Amino acid sequence: MRKKVVILGSTGSIGRSALEVARKLSERIEIVGLAAGSQSELLRKQCHEFKPKAFALWKASSKPEWFDELATSKGLWGPNSLNDLIEEVEADIVLVAIVGTGGLEPTLRAIDKKALLALASKEILVMAGSVVMRRIREKDVQIIPVDSEHSAIFQCIRGEDCRALKRIILTASGGPFRGYTLEQLKKVTVAEALNHPTWKMGKKITIDSASLFNKGLEMIEAHHLFSLPYSQIDVVIHPQSIVHSLVEFCDGSQIAQLSHSDMCLPIQFSFTFPERLPSPVRQLNLYEVGTLTFESPDHKCFPALRLARFAGEAAGTYPCALNAANEVAVEAFLEGKISFSQIWECVSHVLDTHRQIQNPGLDEIIQADELSRMAAREWIKKEVRH
Repeated sequence: MRKKVVILGSTGSIGRSALEVARKLSERIEIVGLAAGSQSELLRKQCHEFKPKAFALWKASSKPEWFDELATSKGLWGPNSLNDLIEEVEADIVLVAIVGTGGLEPTLRAIDKKALLALASKEILVMAGSVVMRRIREKDVQIIPVDSEHSAIFQCIRGEDCRALKRIILTASGGPFRGYTLEQLKKVTVAEALNHPTWKMGKKITIDSASLFNKGLEMIEAHHLFSLPYSQIDVVIHPQSIVHSLVEFCDGSQIAQLSHSDMCLPIQFSFTFPERLPSPVRQLNLYEVGTLTFESPDHKCFPALRLARFAGEAAGTYPCALNAANEVAVEAFLEGKISFSQIWECVSHVLDTHRQIQNPGLDEIIQADELSRMAAREWIKKEVRH
């Protein structure tokens, strides 16, 4: 039987890669639900090709004219349409690939329906990791990380005694500004920040990669996924992006997962788990790669890792504040309102002024997210005036 898959965020880079996997594995995968934010025409094309049972356009204020074109599919729109989509279709797998916080509630609904959760949106665990993981344990649901780094770790520890796990090592490409000084970082442009040396991704995650906030968020995500303290989570710069992460065991052995930079691979792994199937991804030839290099992060010029570790260890609503402030700051940078280095300054300010709530519930997390965004926007307004 084919696995029934819902893709939340089908028009983004992860969603498009997931549909490419579904095309190659059409005998194994059936797309039963698609959801997009605002890219109406691309969603329309995807629906005509895959003919899902239901589809959603969650940032639409009104019903698009083309919604009635597909007689076999039910169209949903508006801010609650993601939740409605989860309730409307029966799925074996729900891939959450929505940038930001919009995927939190539909993720919890998917868990309640006991679908396998293929998680590509790290923000969900960053802002509400304790709530999501508690729900996963209560419902006895399988979660498969889709981030290349966390997928690598998941694959490396399969079949291992996790009590023997000493630490995990997340790899980072270093982005386009590896080796830059503080003065150089103050002058970088949006175009330069979007020019990632090894990965092709959406704008937000590309900026996060350039600032190293992406890796900071991944540290918090890894803490929740693998139940490790932050003292056992390290980051190493690996410019070639061939080693996607490593795990170290108590005997000193380290195990790594290697492949070319292609998100189709971890997506396919989440869709076919626990099986492995042939993949169209270009095969890795180490003779061609030649050299793999590793170096320590520059914490002075790139303070994102320090800020993320602080927020993660402080716990409570601090990770939520970190994520919210970063999202607002990245948007402001893309709009030309602040400089690249002010992304870190904005996040640092929001963390310094944040009022901590320990063991927050979902409502408190949502409120902390809103307040942190307001604080970030106020800081940006003052900086713009200056």
